[in-house]
Amino acid sequence: MKNVFILGSKGIPAKYGGFETFVDELTKRKTNDQVFYHVSCLGDNNEEFTYNNARCFNVNVPDIGSAKAVLYDLYSVRETVRYIKEHNLKDSIVYILACRIGPFLAHYKKMLEKMDVKVYVNPDGHEWKRSKWNYAIRKYWKLSEALMVKNSDLLVCDSVGIETYIKEDYKKYKPKTTFIAYGADVTKSTLEDNAEELLSWYQSKSVKANDYYLIVGRFVPENNLEYIIREFMLSKTNKDLVIISNVEQNSFYEELLNKTKFDSDKRIKFVGTVYDQELLKKIREFAYGYIHGHEVGGTNPSLLESLASTKLNLLLGVNFNKEVGADGAVYFSKKTGDLAKLIETVDQWKETELEHYGVKAKDRIYKEYSWDKIVSEYEALFTRR
Repeated sequence: MKNVFILGSKGIPAKYGGFETFVDELTKRKTNDQVFYHVSCLGDNNEEFTYNNARCFNVNVPDIGSAKAVLYDLYSVRETVRYIKEHNLKDSIVYILACRIGPFLAHYKKMLEKMDVKVYVNPDGHEWKRSKWNYAIRKYWKLSEALMVKNSDLLVCDSVGIETYIKEDYKKYKPKTTFIAYGADVTKSTLEDNAEELLSWYQSKSVKANDYYLIVGRFVPENNLEYIIREFMLSKTNKDLVIISNVEQNSFYEELLNKTKFDSDKRIKFVGTVYDQELLKKIREFAYGYIHGHEVGGTNPSLLESLASTKLNLLLGVNFNKEVGADGAVYFSKKTGDLAKLIETVDQWKETELEHYGVKAKDRIYKEYSWDKIVSEYEALFTRR
């Protein structure tokens, strides 16, 4: 039996983002009886529970602001070392999601090596590039990433672009890497086309089916929302731009409003968040097109979800997005007028052209990013000798 400890997500059942969904799918779809999962969960106590036949252990961490995630990972590693020792587990794997505890990992790595436990790390994206962090925190993330690479037995990258970056930037450490993508499913929403909650949502937001472009994601500058909004305002499209994101108490929202004056354009609609996943999937399905401006590394879950649900996907042409979208999407640069021109062009496409891209987009998910494929690859990795 291979005991695999998964640390770094907020835990399961998934209520949050990409890592949480990944852990939920990994445990839910497990087919190999030789793998047993232990999952750390951010909680307000230190109790254990079972979910998806995995042992889940809560880790209670004081709220110390932005450093809470670092402390959570440290407490999770400490508890994992204690549990392995107490139960005399051998030949186990500790899989750490993201590079938050680099300066402290060497200390625990020595302990784990003595117990014949391997340390795998998912480096995630370029956290040190995110604009929400100040200079000092960015320096910490970069240092932490380097030390996580240095002190891991294997780096599991969910993007070929990230794997290439790790190999090139940290070649002095001779890192061992492998590529396993993030996952998605090509399944239609369980809601009917005329479901009351869907029609009510459309009415409340003054939006019409198949008459809007969609953005779903975190409201942060590196997702190029300023460029997209400026270009949309520049375009002559009659469709709306629907932005599903949490902008409450967000200074970037005010900054964006002052810079672009988007409130003068009735087509730009910030509609808040949608937590009902079936409703969100239906909103994706009925979007005329999805616009994706992310450029900070890794395979983005919202991009996979859009490829699985929306026929037409307009992506910023960086290598991470092209790697995922391939020929199932169309691309734009950040050159002034480029996206506006693309929007006006695809506005005129016939249904056959939209269907063509929709088929290709879904084919990308079926062949390369299905959850069953991803889970199978992880189980093969964890049981490999």
